[in-house]
Amino acid sequence: MLPVKYLAKRALILGVTVVIATYLTVVIANAGGLIDQILSSQIRFEITQSLSRDPAFSRLPEDVREKMLEERITNAIKAKGLDQPFIIRSFIYLVDALTLRLGKALVLKSNAGSREVADIILERLPNTIALFTTATIIYSIIGIIIGLYMTRKPGGFFDRFMAMVAVITGVIPPWFFAIIFLLIFAFYVRLFPLGGFVSVPAPSDPLLFALDVLYHMALPLITWTIALFPYWAYVVRNIVIQTYGEDFVTIAKAKGLSDDKVLRRYVLRPSMPPIITNVALSLVFSLQGALITEVVFNWPGIGYLLNLAILSTDAPIVIGITVITAYLLVITVFILEILYSILDPRIRVAR
Repeated sequence: MLPVKYLAKRALILGVTVVIATYLTVVIANAGGLIDQILSSQIRFEITQSLSRDPAFSRLPEDVREKMLEERITNAIKAKGLDQPFIIRSFIYLVDALTLRLGKALVLKSNAGSREVADIILERLPNTIALFTTATIIYSIIGIIIGLYMTRKPGGFFDRFMAMVAVITGVIPPWFFAIIFLLIFAFYVRLFPLGGFVSVPAPSDPLLFALDVLYHMALPLITWTIALFPYWAYVVRNIVIQTYGEDFVTIAKAKGLSDDKVLRRYVLRPSMPPIITNVALSLVFSLQGALITEVVFNWPGIGYLLNLAILSTDAPIVIGITVITAYLLVITVFILEILYSILDPRIRVAR
C-alpha cells in the first residue's frame, strides 16, 4: 500500500519548491527590472524611428509631434505592463511562467522566424534528446554493467583500475574531453567533422540527411559516454557493495546460496532505488543539454540556446528553459518517491 499522506506532503513541498525557484529565476533573469528598462528603451526607440520616417508626422507642429510621440510610447509601455512597479510585474511573470505562457523572446528567433519562446525551445529540444539523452542511456547501461562486474572482486586489479579511471574522468569536465577529441579525431585524423548538426549544404534525401546527422552526432556521443561511464560504474559499485554489507545479505550467504543468487535475490532490489534515482535525474538534466560541450561541438541544442540567451540577455528564453526543467525535475522526483515505495520494502516500514 502506497503512503498516500506522505506522497501528498511531498507533492506539496515539491510544488512550493517550483514556485520559489521560478520566482528567483524571474527576478535574476530580469536583473531586478533592468531588462524591463531595456524593453522600455527599445519601445521608445522603435516608435521614434517609425514616426520619423512618416512624412505626415514630419509636417506636424513640433508640440503636436512630441505629444503624439509620448502618447504612442505610453500606450505601448502600458500594453506591455511595463508601467507597473517591478515587484508587481515579477508576480505577473511568475504566474505566466508557471502556466507555461512563456511569451515571446526579446532577441532570438526560431529557424522559421517565430519569436515564441515555446517554438524556439521545442525546435532545439529534439537535437538535445538525440544527443545527450541517448548518451545518458548508453553510459548508464555501460556503467551499471561494469559497476556490477567490479563488485565481484572488490579490491582486485580491475576494481582498482576502474576506480582510478573514475577519479581521473570525474575531475576532468566533459567539455575538456570534447576539445581534446575534437582536436585529435576531427582536426588531425579527420575521422569526424569539426562540429555542427549537418553538412552545409545539407543532403536533400531524407535517408542521407539522417545518416549525415548521425555522422555529426557520433563524436559528441562518444565523448560524452567515455567521459561519464567510469563515474557511473564507480557509483553503482559503491551502492552494491554497501548493500552487500547488510545483515540480510550476510544471512543469505550463511545459508550457502551462490553469489549469483545472493546478487539477484538479496542485493539488486534494495540497490535499485539509488541507481534509478541517479539515472532518472541524469535523464532529466540531459534535456538541458550541456552548455559548454554544445558550444564546443556547435550542436544546436538547448545548452547552445541557453548560451545564446544569456549572451543576448534574452530573459524569456532563460526563464522558459528553467521552468520546463523544474517541472520535469519535480515530476521525476515525485515518480521516484512512488517507485521507492514499491521497490524497497525497508522504506515502507520506515514510513
